[in-house]
Amino acid sequence: MVADRPDSFLGVEASLSGRRWIGPSPEVARQAEAIGQATGLSPSLCQTLARLGVPCEGALDYLEPTLKALLPDPASLRDMHKAAARVCRAVRDRERIAIFADYDVDGGASAALLIDWLRQQGRAATLYIPDRIDEGYGPNEPAMAELARGHDLIVCVDCGTLSHGPIAAAAGTDVVVLDHHLGGETLPDAHAVVNPNRQDEDGSLGHLCAAAVVFLMLVECGRQMREAGAAGPDLMPLLDLVALATVADVAPLIGVNRALVRTGLKVMARRARPGLVALGDAARLDTAPTSYHLGYVLGPRVNAGGRIGKADLGARLLSETDPHTARAMADRLEQLNVERREVEASVRAAALAQAEERGLDAPLVWAAGEGWHPGVVGIVASRLKELTNRPSIVIGFDGDTGKGSGRSVAGVDLGASIQRLAAEGLLEKGGGHRMAAGLTVARDKLEPAMARLSELLARQGAGTGGAADLRLDGLLMPGAASVETIQDLDRVGPFGAGAPAPRFVFPDMRITFAKRVGEGHLRLSFGDGTGPTLSGIAFGAFDGPLGGALADHRGARFHLAGRVEINDWQGRRSVQLRLEDAAPA
Repeated sequence: MVADRPDSFLGVEASLSGRRWIGPSPEVARQAEAIGQATGLSPSLCQTLARLGVPCEGALDYLEPTLKALLPDPASLRDMHKAAARVCRAVRDRERIAIFADYDVDGGASAALLIDWLRQQGRAATLYIPDRIDEGYGPNEPAMAELARGHDLIVCVDCGTLSHGPIAAAAGTDVVVLDHHLGGETLPDAHAVVNPNRQDEDGSLGHLCAAAVVFLMLVECGRQMREAGAAGPDLMPLLDLVALATVADVAPLIGVNRALVRTGLKVMARRARPGLVALGDAARLDTAPTSYHLGYVLGPRVNAGGRIGKADLGARLLSETDPHTARAMADRLEQLNVERREVEASVRAAALAQAEERGLDAPLVWAAGEGWHPGVVGIVASRLKELTNRPSIVIGFDGDTGKGSGRSVAGVDLGASIQRLAAEGLLEKGGGHRMAAGLTVARDKLEPAMARLSELLARQGAGTGGAADLRLDGLLMPGAASVETIQDLDRVGPFGAGAPAPRFVFPDMRITFAKRVGEGHLRLSFGDGTGPTLSGIAFGAFDGPLGGALADHRGARFHLAGRVEINDWQGRRSVQLRLEDAAPA
């Protein structure tokens, strides 16, 4: 209820973007002070640790996540020993292996992990990735039957847990499923189904993406090979793929995921994988990659093939060994990503207008339209979720059938609710995980399905927070925003889903420079009038009121909110604010 809402930060009830600013709670402030007293860490570091719920006794260990300390025993997952033994046998006996993968980053990275691992042992595999529009998500009966005719083993990655019919269609060929999507009450008749989100698992590893599950299986394969007197491939160089998939699939950066991503970023910085090198070069990435680059620079480009181009292009790029071939693939993905942005912009505008007309304060925000490209509905749902702080669904109809995608907020399990709707007959099919889900719905079931979904999500607390709340970690002055400060804060990372980066306010700032750049972005410089000035960038600022108000500031002073980062440019390192919002001072 409104009466229970915390006071607004700096008195900002409605910023230039219409948001209410919320500062640290008293509980977080007390915990930050306690961490500081116990560890001697800087106040900003303690504030971030406290906001993430890190206890005093675990603060120093949290800053150094290691695989040695955090990697779980692969055998703790059901069917893992069986799956690894079957894959090892296929390698040893030179069997014909096929990989059936999803068309997103997690699926592509999972496939590339297996292809790379097999290649190091002189083995190859057939890669099959379904077309998003013609075949849809997951295994289908014709494709599985065809693969079964020419292969001894099919490994389904990032899909397969709910594919009872398609896996049955592969009769005569063993099928191993390595997945993380929510399981149903029964499992398909596969040789092994390894999935931390099976209903008979305890859920302690439910935050793993599919690539992490594949990596754990390769760890188990290595153990079994050593027991048999054989040496398996070094797995550490594969962690760049696991890091990319973890961030791009919006897996929460908690537990072992933090170690996988942090180690994977170090591997990626060595520029040893031709596909990722070519992709980074095509995107003009000239700094060591961060989790931001995985989620917002590299991930979307890998995804572009599956969204509006050739479905297997991303997976083939990630597993490519020839730099020239990789460069050509990366250039093609770059082109497709530009096309994807254009398609997305059109659907986003229509979806936002429809959602606003329906209202943005309900437990669920949704929109549906005829001919909306199924390859971009997930991205648009993500944009709506970010704007409203509500679970969001966007559906594209082709005739009487709609295919949609959804994104959720922390603490609200969207995948389970979607799966329940399918079980109740309101959806033709649906599934996913806590933060993202997909669905197929008949036109005459659309309204009742969305009403029921809104009801289910409300029971989990969706819609109780302010739709436009912007949560902030505190104040920061330009003189204190040094490269050293940011490097100190980065020790708490990697940041992403489940562990958002700290967001600060620079209070009462004077804008000394403001200019529109690129496609609706704003570049600016600001200071308090007595000390140093900082530069900032606000992406998409002119898509709303933020850009115009700051560009035409007329000497007015503003509170500026966003995330500080290190900007590497021509060998020079400086601090930059990634501006997200502003309010009149």
